[in-house]
Amino acid sequence: MKKFNFDFFKIIISAVIFAISFIFKDNNILHLTLLAISYILVSYEMYIHALKNILKGEIFDENFLMIIATIGAFYIGEYEEALMVMLLFNLGEYLSDKAVDNSRESITKLMDLRSDTINLKIDDDIKNINIKDAKLNDVFIVKPGEKIGLDGIVIEGSGNIDTSSLTGESIPKYVKKDMNVLSGTTALDSVLTIKATSTYETSTATKIIELIENSEDKKASSEKFITRFCKIYTPIVVICAILLTLVPLMLGYSLNDWLYKSLVFLVTSCPCALIISVPLSFFSGIGRASKDGILIKGGTELENLSKIKTLVFDKTGTITKGNFAVQKMNSVDIAKEELLELAAYGEYYSNHPIAKAIIKKYDKDIEKERISDFKEISGKGISVKIDKNDILLGNSLLLTDNNINVPKVNEIGTAIYIARNQKYLGYIVIADEIKEEAFNLVKSLKKEGVNKVIMLSGDNKEIVEKVSEKLEFNDCYYEMLPIDKVNKVTDLKKENFTAFVGDGINDAPVMKIADLGISMGGVGSDAAIEASSIVLMTDNLDKISKAIRISKKTNNIVRFNIAFALIIKFIFLLLGTLGYSKIWYAVIADVGVTLLLVLNSLRLIINKNKLG
Repeated sequence: MKKFNFDFFKIIISAVIFAISFIFKDNNILHLTLLAISYILVSYEMYIHALKNILKGEIFDENFLMIIATIGAFYIGEYEEALMVMLLFNLGEYLSDKAVDNSRESITKLMDLRSDTINLKIDDDIKNINIKDAKLNDVFIVKPGEKIGLDGIVIEGSGNIDTSSLTGESIPKYVKKDMNVLSGTTALDSVLTIKATSTYETSTATKIIELIENSEDKKASSEKFITRFCKIYTPIVVICAILLTLVPLMLGYSLNDWLYKSLVFLVTSCPCALIISVPLSFFSGIGRASKDGILIKGGTELENLSKIKTLVFDKTGTITKGNFAVQKMNSVDIAKEELLELAAYGEYYSNHPIAKAIIKKYDKDIEKERISDFKEISGKGISVKIDKNDILLGNSLLLTDNNINVPKVNEIGTAIYIARNQKYLGYIVIADEIKEEAFNLVKSLKKEGVNKVIMLSGDNKEIVEKVSEKLEFNDCYYEMLPIDKVNKVTDLKKENFTAFVGDGINDAPVMKIADLGISMGGVGSDAAIEASSIVLMTDNLDKISKAIRISKKTNNIVRFNIAFALIIKFIFLLLGTLGYSKIWYAVIADVGVTLLLVLNSLRLIINKNKLG
């Protein structure tokens, strides 16, 4: 900030000296001396930068163009105009830098997740320590209004936390004992005691900040194009400016007139607007996405989001919530509560996720003395005695093997059939619940230009096909191993630009092979951040459509900036060549276009809700 203040002060002093010089216009020596002082004050840094770039082999930059233009103006006696050009250019650079700096600062604030200290609990004392000194399993206190410094588990207290800085969701999240909390969130209304499950270096907040900071190193193809374009464009412009002077001179025209026109040509052609606005557009897009809880690793990934034509989803934990729960109970000649009780007692000694889901639904104490002769039958279910009654719990095969007829169940999920003393009592459906927003997923994605939505799963054919049909997916593939998913995505890539959405841990290989990898709700894992190009802070599927919209909006802004800058430059180049433009007009045009395009690039940050 001090540098910018000095730059502005330097411009003001130079402008004041320039104004004073007109008082002494009749005194030619004093007038020229004041102009020279003003010029040196406002331009000496440009000469230094130009010299450094020349030594590095980078000759044709904006500094070089302005220096040549002003020296040429001095040569033909346009002293005041030469100084006006330098003042206007420096003022434009200052304003552009200020706008860019402010935008970066605002984006950084959006991701202001770090806490410098934590309140470490040592026995009955609280000690405020630097967060970098905290260790795994340290216990710390977070007071209302304070940021949670490290990932951890709540061991005491309950209350609401603000997760908007991570997820983009404005509704507070209620947390209580034994629940996980992430660094970067804020305690709102109560004191929480938390046991650290990360260090400063491995915390979610640090990973996210590093990801945002590193995003600038990964340039989009548009940015790379502008870099290459400017390296070719600027030397061509200089050659054209030289020819614009020499050719008319050889034909007998006035040197001063055509030299002036060539100087206007040089100043007008300065590519500042493109150099500044295009990278800023991508940075603004990444910042906007971050605010909405979408972490994008770089400009390339942001640009590529709009190219997706085939979107492939993992099922468990992505389309579904990733946890088994009782979805339905159907009983025959017995109350549903009694059916659930028999199932809970029968499954008590099993470690299967289905057993845990039934016991969780029952949610009562189990009297173990009522259970005897527990036996698991591989691939079929359980045989057990409850109150000396013979109970069978399992799939249809288990009951039919015991000569018990069962109805066919047409439900999404796994049906657990139950019989007592050879009599069929009903079934309980256990399923991984589909996320609410998944029902509108295909429609919203197709609206954003995605042609195919496909599901890959290791689950059985019946469940996968039912989920796919219910959600109107274009296709689905079942009973797939990780290598099968890799092979399928490899094939799909040959047809269209293909992205894969998964949990970021189990699906790391297929994420790597896809054109674009998106991890759902896996922000706390290194595997998610490493394997995927895009990390969604929550497992909300709606974020994918929003990410594509942000990509499209960013690309539209970039295309507009490039087209607008080139059209305006072409107009002023034509006017300059025809003698209808002055050097300082060209500077104003260049500065004006740069500022307009900077503001246009910031629209994604400024207009929070407008992504149409």
